[in-house]
Amino acid sequence: MKNTAFFSRRELLGALGRLMVWLGVLPFIQIPRAGARELTGQEAIMKLPQPRLEGNVSVEKAIYARRTVRSFRPDPLSLEQLSQLLWAAQGVTGPRGFRAAPSAGALYPMDVYAVVGAGSVGGMDAGVYRYRPGDHSLEMLSGSDTRDALARACLGQMWMARAPVNLVITAEYARVCGKYGDRGVRYGMIEAGHVGTNIFLQAEAAGLGAGIAGAFRDRDVIEVMKIPGTHEPLLVMPVGYRAER
Repeated sequence: MKNTAFFSRRELLGALGRLMVWLGVLPFIQIPRAGARELTGQEAIMKLPQPRLEGNVSVEKAIYARRTVRSFRPDPLSLEQLSQLLWAAQGVTGPRGFRAAPSAGALYPMDVYAVVGAGSVGGMDAGVYRYRPGDHSLEMLSGSDTRDALARACLGQMWMARAPVNLVITAEYARVCGKYGDRGVRYGMIEAGHVGTNIFLQAEAAGLGAGIAGAFRDRDVIEVMKIPGTHEPLLVMPVGYRAER
């Protein structure tokens, strides 16, 4: 007889998501971020410059020129450049709340975090920030430069720590598995690919380069960044100026 006493983590996430949707409480849950800096109200929130809707590089040119970059100069990014990258990843693109990257059922299980180094972005302190698409802002979660620790969590890929910013894409599967069951996990991974492509192309259009890493210890990344345990990291994308073409 099959033992039904044990379930996989994904099965549990799917069941939890379906229960939350049935109870109508999922949209209202605020998961505490253990270890986050104790900031209150607007002190923890940074509004970003409005993104541009026209640039100097065509989509075709960006696709042609895009390469994965693993060597970066230490030059800082501007706040406008970081704003553009985050908007391309998950920004709201219409009055109905649709975002820059497609999402199954428009459920948006993705969160995008920016790991910013000291002096790496003009007008910003070092720290871990969570992007808030609704009002195009950043929420500071911790106030230290964790790029080295993040690179070590990515199996010691220390080239990543030399990039001014690392963008970390995570999925909270309960948001999508509540509707699609276990299939929602696949939909989340597909969505992460769309988000990563948008970051690559926007970086190219902004005169920057981006790298990408999928090799890391999930739990170590979560602990280094002090983000919710339900936010499973899928991609880490260092971004900055290329050291060489």
